[in-house]
Amino acid sequence: MAEIRIRNTNERIAGDEKVKAFLDAQEVLYEHWDMGKLPANLKEKFVLSDEEKAEILNTFDPEIRDLAARRGYQIWDIITLSEATPNLEELLKKFESVHTHTEDEIRAITAGKGIFIIKGKGDVGYFDVELEAGDVISVPENTPHFFTLMENKKIVAVRLFIEKDGWIAKPFDDPAFVSA
Repeated sequence: MAEIRIRNTNERIAGDEKVKAFLDAQEVLYEHWDMGKLPANLKEKFVLSDEEKAEILNTFDPEIRDLAARRGYQIWDIITLSEATPNLEELLKKFESVHTHTEDEIRAITAGKGIFIIKGKGDVGYFDVELEAGDVISVPENTPHFFTLMENKKIVAVRLFIEKDGWIAKPFDDPAFVSA
C-alpha cells in the first residue's frame, strides 16, 4: 500500500482510500493490483530471465490491457533494478533529477519498493509517493517528478508507453525543489 509524505509540511497520508483521494486531486492515477496472482518464485526475485519477465507480463495481462485501453498505452515491458544491475548508481543519477515527459510515466510495482517525488498542484509543493508491490501509479505528462529506489535498492515494475521510444526526460530546473 502506497504512502505519501508532503515535503513542505512533513504530513503523511496512508491507507488506499486516502492515498487515492490525494493523488486524484493531483491528477495522478493510483491503483492497486492483486499480488496474490504472482507466482511465489517471482515475488521477491530481482534478477529475471526473459522467460520470467514474460511470466510476470502474462500474469498481469488483463490488468495491463485494461489500463492500456483506458489510457492509450501501446507497448509495455518489465524493468528490474537491483545491486546486480550494471551501472546501477549511474542509472539512478539519471532518474534522480527533476524532469518532465511528453507522456505519462507509469509503473506497476511487482516486487520491491520505490519512490516517486512529484511536484504537486498549487501550494502542495513536492510530495513523495512510497510504492511497494501491487501499487500502480501514473504521473501525468509534463508534471515535474523523478523516481528513485528505497533503501533496499531493489524493484521490479511493469512500464507502459504510448510511444515506442518510451519516455524522453526533459530536465526541469526548479529552485523550489529541495531534496530531503
